[in-house]
Amino acid sequence: MFSSIAPLARLNPFYAPHFQLVQDGVRKRAEPSEAPTTRRSLAAASAAEEYSCEFGSLKFYALCGFGGVLSCGLTHTAVVPLDLVKCRMQVDPQKYKSIFNGFSVTVKEDGVRGLAKGWAPTFFGYSMQGLCKFGFYEVFKILYGNLMGEENAYLWRTSLYLAASASAEFFADIALAPMEAAKVRIQTQPGYANTLREAMPKMFAEEGVWAFYKGVAPLWMRQIPYTMMKFACFERTVEALYKYVVPKPRSECSKGEQLVVTFVAGYIAGVFCAIVSHPADSVVSVLNKEKGSSAMQVLQRLGFKGVWKGLFARIIMIGTLTALQWFIYDSVKVYFRLPRPPPPEMPESLKKKLGLTE
Repeated sequence: MFSSIAPLARLNPFYAPHFQLVQDGVRKRAEPSEAPTTRRSLAAASAAEEYSCEFGSLKFYALCGFGGVLSCGLTHTAVVPLDLVKCRMQVDPQKYKSIFNGFSVTVKEDGVRGLAKGWAPTFFGYSMQGLCKFGFYEVFKILYGNLMGEENAYLWRTSLYLAASASAEFFADIALAPMEAAKVRIQTQPGYANTLREAMPKMFAEEGVWAFYKGVAPLWMRQIPYTMMKFACFERTVEALYKYVVPKPRSECSKGEQLVVTFVAGYIAGVFCAIVSHPADSVVSVLNKEKGSSAMQVLQRLGFKGVWKGLFARIIMIGTLTALQWFIYDSVKVYFRLPRPPPPEMPESLKKKLGLTE
């Protein structure tokens, strides 16, 4: 497996041009005289090897986006009951005092089916968000990495992850905003609408297009820090797990073992994501329920204590969600045989500058 990723690694901005190859038990160093690997040659090589497409190709980005659709759309829809209770705790803390109380009150008033309110806008909204979030993250990570150069991309890799994920989430939230607005109306305004088909025309008739996008700025406030933490923390946690916890290199791990590492790193990242993004999440929930309020007005009214209502529910939801999202996303990559670069290593040229090699 390790030798099969050599062509890919030469294009990876985190790796050195003189990549150490291990083949048939003999360590071989690529000589400067060897022809550099181009994307065309990588595409040809990948066809003959284990990959279904070229790293950084349109097909690669499209399949990454499809992985994002599945990972975000399915997982967010699966936790709709918990999300519904969390939103109601945020907008009406007197009635919904805790997670268990929230579930109890909801079932008493609306029945078990009431826990599924808002599933349609959740599924469609977060599917579109996942498409942009994961697809554009791969685009911006490669783009920014190439602009920085391989040495800087390694030294400043955390900043690279933060910048790429923030850029991707900016567009992802524009795709999510209309469905998120409809979801919150359905879940938090009794009698407003029970389905997406009822909510959308009603919202447009009352406030026009603005009804669907008035929450985009608070969404950026919530989702951009969340996504920056989600991707940067995940990437660095995976790197740390393989370095300090997993007893063998990733190249020697089976696909199943690699996916277990992905799940664990995703859950750790999810806990931090929930904490970072929760205040803005509370503002979004209240803002979409009330007409004529601004994000600043809602923030002032909620106060410091109010914006943290429902945090425990969100930690459970986001931790599980993030772990499952990364697991599904990486599984899609495995299933479609997409290139999956290993954790970054210091480039040989940088090692020489730092005196780490002879």
